[in-house]
Amino acid sequence: MPPRFLLLADVAEILNISARQAYALVNSGELPAIRIGGRGQWRIEAAELETYIQRKYAETRAFVESRPADRSDVGE
Repeated sequence: MPPRFLLLADVAEILNISARQAYALVNSGELPAIRIGGRGQWRIEAAELETYIQRKYAETRAFVESRPADRSDVGE
């Protein structure tokens, strides 16, 4: 059974971003997280990370669909 919660370092590795970028996502509220323990270490629920990833796919699709197609690179 996979772990329910991930460390910031795990999230950074999964998304192939720096730990600082992962922290910025959490700090901005874009990626929901909780703080646990006396040292207030961040934990991200795996389901929240998956929701974030799916949201980014949807945003990217909408962005691509809103742009006119550049047919100059399509071979005929």
